[in-house]
Amino acid sequence: MFPALRNAVRLRPLIRHIPKDQLQPLRLQDPYWTRCFSTPPCETPGLRSLQQRRHVHDHRGARHRDVARQAEQPGNVAGPQTRTEAVYERVEDRFHHSAPFKVLILGGSYAGLAAALNLVDLCHGRRHRFSITDGDNGTGKVIPVQVTIVDPRDGWFHLIGQPLALSSKESAESFWCKYSDTPALQTSDICTVQGTIDSLDCTSKRATIATSTGPVQESYDYLITCTGLSREFPSAPRSVTRETYLAESAQNLANVRDAPKGVAIIGGGAVGIEIAAECKMLHPHTNVTLIHSRNSLLSSEPLPAEFSAKALEIIRSSGINTVMGARVNSTTKTDTEYTLTLSTGETLTASHVINAVSRFTPTAPTYLPQGICDDEGYIRIKPTLEFPSDASLPAEIAADHYAAGDVARWSGIKRGGAAMHQGHYAARNIHQKMMAQVYGTTPEFMALEEVQAGMGIALGETALSYFPSMGLGEGKETKKVFFEDDLGFMICYRWMQLGKPMPPPVEAPASEESTPVNVASTPTPVEAAA
Repeated sequence: MFPALRNAVRLRPLIRHIPKDQLQPLRLQDPYWTRCFSTPPCETPGLRSLQQRRHVHDHRGARHRDVARQAEQPGNVAGPQTRTEAVYERVEDRFHHSAPFKVLILGGSYAGLAAALNLVDLCHGRRHRFSITDGDNGTGKVIPVQVTIVDPRDGWFHLIGQPLALSSKESAESFWCKYSDTPALQTSDICTVQGTIDSLDCTSKRATIATSTGPVQESYDYLITCTGLSREFPSAPRSVTRETYLAESAQNLANVRDAPKGVAIIGGGAVGIEIAAECKMLHPHTNVTLIHSRNSLLSSEPLPAEFSAKALEIIRSSGINTVMGARVNSTTKTDTEYTLTLSTGETLTASHVINAVSRFTPTAPTYLPQGICDDEGYIRIKPTLEFPSDASLPAEIAADHYAAGDVARWSGIKRGGAAMHQGHYAARNIHQKMMAQVYGTTPEFMALEEVQAGMGIALGETALSYFPSMGLGEGKETKKVFFEDDLGFMICYRWMQLGKPMPPPVEAPASEESTPVNVASTPTPVEAAA
């Protein structure tokens, strides 16, 4: 649910609601991390590997070419050597020609993009984009890395903003950013693949990805799963491409505008409330009715009664009709209108109906072993975001697998800021392991703290928030802090720095301290599966 994704999408609110201890590194003394690492990248099996399908960035023309479609190999692309390639060539000489670490990220939303972008920053040896540490200039040590992001959509969609996009053409066009058009992703270190994870073998570190042209296998050294929850419309778009999404949202907008008998929204959870509020704000002459089966809004959220009561007060004061304590038993459609029959025996008519009753399921059980997930389907994680070990997944294998975002079981309400925070921590911890393997450093891991339930919700011209550390907040200033005027789109866009091209790796001079160690030039079968 959208407000469930929302707290801390802005830097200052983010910092304010994270305990200070959570921002400090956790040093683990487990002998596993202090021994010599030796897990070189696995080779991708088969001819139809993702390596053959990578989009190779042409730095001169700032464009992409589909290598598979042109029957080319990445290494055969003509053109001058880029600064990134030159730095990597020098680093690889010191690596004894070791291949880059392969990191597979499942899901390209808030957690997935935060993990990918921060990890590449760290591997480039510079200050990473989520750093809030004064004087942090990065390690200055470069580690070759290849990040592959797998996502069903062809771009990042600002899911938080879906209620606004349903009523605004301009917002719909802005909120879907194709990966191929996003400046931060135009680097040879990041490959995006449109598809879904079909199966995953954690032991051999091989994934089977379903794409429009058939299954593809990809191996990896580290995995971060950020596949989130499976949400139905209107909580999330039905479409997987920007073009079909814009057509979908345009149809909904036309239905809202051409609604002489009004719009009925079923469901008084966070999604339904915001859809109703945005619809009324942008189309004030449209009659909007919100129907909820309980006597209080947000009844499924672990929040104080005063929060839901205040939300109902604001909704009603904005001119939205509310029907509380009544369930919709049936909906009958004619050529021009809908008739809704309620559990109270009443009937309502509307020109357009949006069913916003929350329906979502975790995606992890479809591709992960049963023991990895809890009874509800969320991935059990350690505070360091690693998979827990069990009889089917030894500790040395589990330690290379991470989960972040809505798919992970952690305290607090699911929200976009928390997802980005978790993706950031997963990237930090994986980088620490890479540094230990390549440069012999002692890893220091970031650990999540337990999170208390809190929420920010946009209600048209105003907003409402509740966090235990702040209490109840309301008003235009609250909306500005948490959402600005676009339901947090630019807050997230700026925080992830999606509009800035990825800089090349640093050119730090080699020294005794930066000389790589413990790097095997030829992977053994045991090492490749470890």
